[in-house]
Amino acid sequence: MNARRVRGVVAALAALALTTLATACGGSATTGAGGATGGGDKLAEVRLGYFPNITHSTALVGVEKGLYAKHLGGTKLTTSTFNAGPAAIEAVFSGAIDAAYVGPNPAINAWSKSKGKAIKIVAGAASGGVFLVVKPEINGVEDLKGKKIATPQLGNTQDVALRYWLQEKGLKADTKGGGDVSIVPQENSQTLQTFATGDIDGAWVPEPFASRLVLESKGKILVDERDLWPNKQFVITHLIVRQEFAAEHPETVKQLLEGHVEANAAINADPADAAKTVNSALEKLSGKPLKQEVLDSAFKNITFTNDPIASSLIGSADHAVKVGLLQPVDLNGIYDLKSLNEILKTKGQTEVVDK
Repeated sequence: MNARRVRGVVAALAALALTTLATACGGSATTGAGGATGGGDKLAEVRLGYFPNITHSTALVGVEKGLYAKHLGGTKLTTSTFNAGPAAIEAVFSGAIDAAYVGPNPAINAWSKSKGKAIKIVAGAASGGVFLVVKPEINGVEDLKGKKIATPQLGNTQDVALRYWLQEKGLKADTKGGGDVSIVPQENSQTLQTFATGDIDGAWVPEPFASRLVLESKGKILVDERDLWPNKQFVITHLIVRQEFAAEHPETVKQLLEGHVEANAAINADPADAAKTVNSALEKLSGKPLKQEVLDSAFKNITFTNDPIASSLIGSADHAVKVGLLQPVDLNGIYDLKSLNEILKTKGQTEVVDK
């Protein structure tokens, strides 16, 4: 066997050994042809989770318009959808997905449970778009005693927000549906039905479900959550990544962020076109598009931004502690905005901060 052939065999065996080692260590599958580089590898797939909600329009537009795929090159984008944050975090913990769009409280819980080892927040996505919608006869907080109010899931962002607001108003609600107000965690699609039939009296929900409750079932907005935060700004959606994945594939994470930034830019440059794109995506996911009046109402209630509005995350954590759904937690280090700010800087956009 000549020297050139020996070198070729050795190189092939070395590549095979590295692939086997990566697989044995739980790394993402890799391929030698095409794809995004990350830690010197050619990554075959990146798995992204998000919700079929208007508040997740960054993801919906990015996927539907192929913006992530454009920046990921040959790396395949595989997507999964979830009803609420806790379910998405479970998928992150299990290694079923590599990155996800979630609200603040699930990200805080993930950070707390893993003692700062599981996730990093790498970008903001959306602010606002959350309301307490109630039956027309409910005119104030005093009318909520003895009523049933839905949230998407126990411990999710809206669930914490409702429990904290009720507590601030002097009303009690436990995690088993008891107290002055009975909180009923259920999927948003179910909430549309139970509100229409009168099985619940209201719901603290994100768009487009808030607008649907108002326009389709004659609900009334009792609380616009924007009014509860400084400058009417609070994070409702941001992008997180698994720390292990980010460490192994930093370039892939940056490419995902390139798609993220382009998606938000597309939304803000042409909201009407973005709304149309989002509706098309929702139709594919649910089998039915939103009515135009619902789409218009929901879209105008949300601000799409790369800024994670970090100060509101601290507030959300404090609220979760006060309602007994979280132990005090140090959030120092939860953000990694370096790649995002590098991208924003090259585009001449304002960099964001983690406090």
